[in-house]
Amino acid sequence: MKLEICEFSGYKIYPSRGRLYVTSDSKTHRFLSSKTESLFKQRKNNRSLLWTVMYRKVNNKGVKGEVAKKRSRRAVKYNRAVVGASWDTINARRSETTAVRAEAVAKAKASRKDEAAKRKARVAQKSN
Repeated sequence: MKLEICEFSGYKIYPSRGRLYVTSDSKTHRFLSSKTESLFKQRKNNRSLLWTVMYRKVNNKGVKGEVAKKRSRRAVKYNRAVVGASWDTINARRSETTAVRAEAVAKAKASRKDEAAKRKARVAQKSN
């Protein structure tokens, strides 16, 4: 005994039951009842009708047993260098203490002052 499946509802069609609809392009469609045939001809979407098998599949209705929760992947963090600075220099800067950093800033300020003073002296010399 071969069971057909209704193209619209997804239910089984037993022998000597259902309807066969052939379109003008010679495609055959099997329907369980006049109701399913009518809805198909009205171009209704079987995913939006609550009683169809397709709706139940799409919306996960009647799923038997506990389905294991899908595991999500954690983002892996990569440490990458930036243009002009290797990863080692970035890491060294991060790990240095505040005292060392303050000392380096003070040195940089002092060298800037010296350069500015030298520049002023050069400008003063040129103008004389």
